[in-house]
Amino acid sequence: MSGRFLVVSASMGSGHDAVAAELARRLEARGHRVDRTDVLALLPAGLGPGLRSGYRATIRHLPVLYEGIYAAFFRPGAGPRPGSAPLAALAGRRLLDLVERWRPDVVVPVFHLAAQLTGHLRADGRLSMPSAVVVTDFAVHRQWLHPGNDLHLCVTAEAAEAVRRAVGRPAVATGPVVAGRFLAPAPGAADWRRRLGARAPGKPPVALAAGAWGAGTRLAATARLLASAGYLPVALCGRNERLRRELSRSPGVSAVGWEPDLPGLLAAARAVVDNAAGQTALEALAAGVPVVGYRPIPGHGREGVRRMAALGVSDRARDEWELVRLLDTLTAPGAVREGRVAAGRRLFVGDAAAALAEVAAAGRVAGAAG
Repeated sequence: MSGRFLVVSASMGSGHDAVAAELARRLEARGHRVDRTDVLALLPAGLGPGLRSGYRATIRHLPVLYEGIYAAFFRPGAGPRPGSAPLAALAGRRLLDLVERWRPDVVVPVFHLAAQLTGHLRADGRLSMPSAVVVTDFAVHRQWLHPGNDLHLCVTAEAAEAVRRAVGRPAVATGPVVAGRFLAPAPGAADWRRRLGARAPGKPPVALAAGAWGAGTRLAATARLLASAGYLPVALCGRNERLRRELSRSPGVSAVGWEPDLPGLLAAARAVVDNAAGQTALEALAAGVPVVGYRPIPGHGREGVRRMAALGVSDRARDEWELVRLLDTLTAPGAVREGRVAAGRRLFVGDAAAALAEVAAAGRVAGAAG
């Protein structure tokens, strides 16, 4: 029997929306109905866009400030700690209105503010159907966690265990949620190899990821380092046109904006230098491309890069010499490269959509029995 799902995302960059879109695609392929909403749009007028622009500006220009915010609000710690539940509660009425109209079997937060919102409403008894949180981070910070939520679907078994210890609620590892086009052979890879080979003959292309907002620390310096080390740095600048223009002026650097054929580009790259442990890193692992974390953005980016490396699915470079050394090893054919590729692909063992369908089916059975 088909179910109905309400997926609650957030337009913070593009990663959470990408997860929401892929969940919707998988669920709809199984015959289910999916509605999607943005938790920022559920907040009082102007507050959501203000949060988004403030976060973007802080990540780009005031990373030290964001590190302090992360330490206070997100990192676990003893004693009373500030949280985002009061902010999330401001979206409660509008979410309940959507639930009343759409009548989902399961509400699915894919952003931590949405998880606080559904957990609060479930704990208060105002949300009658189960909420299943899809955690997108390797390092599960405390804003993902609310004991009111019924289930957490996590990227790794380690993350699921951390959730169970923290909130005493069910959590399972379903692996990353990545669009299927990254897991399949990329039709555009051969064209990208020709284009990049013509741009810098004999130089292995290495993608330099900066997220949808083109944010990062000393990206131009990293690109120049890679070029001087004999690589073709392909800077993924997202929607940051200013960054793309800046890096395009650097000799030996190829800078691209928002790229629709990212699967093809990643498949053509020999490695990805990542700074956030976000969706691009997961897409690279799905495509079979080694990932090296370097100069991560503060807070969740730094924690995620460390966690990925500790799990053995990526590497972490602490300085420029280590970055070059790692790339020299990982871009060359051999056991080290093959081992990293295999470790990354082993993450993709489950299906969050299948787990969500089981939650919906169990809820319908319980409702019929009641």
